[in-house]
Amino acid sequence: MAKFKTFIKNLGPGLLFASMAIGTSHLVLSTKAGAQYGWLMIIPIVLANIFKYPFFEFGVRYTHLTDKTLIEGYLNRGKGYLWFYAVITLITTFTILAALYTVTAGLFKNLFRLEEISLTIIALGLFVFISLLLIIGRYRFLENSLKLVVSILFVALLVTTILVVYNGQVDVTPNFKPTPLFNEAGILFLIGLMGWMPTTVEASSWVSLWSIEKWKGANSKPTLKQALQEFNTGYALTAVLAIFFLTIGCMTLYGTGTELSGNGVVFADQVVRLFTTHIGPWAYVFIAVSAFATMFSTCMTAHDAVARVSLDIIGLLYQKPRKLRNRKNFSIAIIVLALVNFVVIAAFSANMGQLVALATFVSFVVAPIIGYMNLKNVMSDDLPKENKPKKWLQTLTYFGILFLTCFSLLYFWMVLFP
Repeated sequence: MAKFKTFIKNLGPGLLFASMAIGTSHLVLSTKAGAQYGWLMIIPIVLANIFKYPFFEFGVRYTHLTDKTLIEGYLNRGKGYLWFYAVITLITTFTILAALYTVTAGLFKNLFRLEEISLTIIALGLFVFISLLLIIGRYRFLENSLKLVVSILFVALLVTTILVVYNGQVDVTPNFKPTPLFNEAGILFLIGLMGWMPTTVEASSWVSLWSIEKWKGANSKPTLKQALQEFNTGYALTAVLAIFFLTIGCMTLYGTGTELSGNGVVFADQVVRLFTTHIGPWAYVFIAVSAFATMFSTCMTAHDAVARVSLDIIGLLYQKPRKLRNRKNFSIAIIVLALVNFVVIAAFSANMGQLVALATFVSFVVAPIIGYMNLKNVMSDDLPKENKPKKWLQTLTYFGILFLTCFSLLYFWMVLFP
């Protein structure tokens, strides 16, 4: 019982990682993978989670042992590393939050049938509400609220998955032909799925910053083993929920010949309505809440993380790494990000797909580089020799870098030479 209480007390960075990762990569991409390609897609989902694991684990390991963020570690490796990460973050800042809030606003509008209210107004409401929650509650509120949200989400998805499996595979339409995976559209989808599963590699620094915030002012810090156990729980949860979404897509949509929308908002709405058709109208509220909770919690964690990362980078570039980490600057960063991304939504909503495509392209191309930067951090003299990654984890890291490099090059080739 004492160990369980300690585990619950240590919950934080891993939980936030799970909440952040379980967004469009799960609700849209995992479900769509099962709906279009069937059970075969469990292989790339599992492989992506395995090969990317070391890069995120290093965020917890490095910060726990040095009391520095991964971003500070980049600066220790050389200022070029920091500038490289700063450019990636700048591109992310103008795209990822706008995309997440757009999908969440659209989902909210469709699920609760608010046809008379524009998407931009709903997005504005979400920006204001989430910004206030983050400014007033800060990290402690975020952590405590997500313990509840993620618990509800997990139970809701578990029940939904069990009901879907119990009801059995939906009837396959006559003359159904499986969607080919190894054509241009299939490979691009596969790359997108694996690139965003469980999330992009640059988010490894987010876990690092949450760890700093979690342990700041604490009477005692967990051991490295306890910190990694907490993160591993969150990481495993993201993988399990991805398989839940895949299962739901396979059981309710695969083989039906349903035309699936390429728009994330419309597709999410399609999924919810098809679930209720398969399970029963009584399940609509249950599933709608699960879907919205998924995206809402992702918006909260991503907004919080991008604000912290931006402050950390600015502080390091101006040689004031710790001075910017205060409540006033955090509040300013939250508001500025909300304003900037609301302007992006209002001005570029018609071209949001192109902006997201740019962010996706950059994330894929730089993923193996950031993975290598993280490895350089944990293999440096910043860490005691006995606490550096074991041989098996180093080997997995190199395989992960090779894995990401191959997919980045393939994606780069297909985008530039269609």
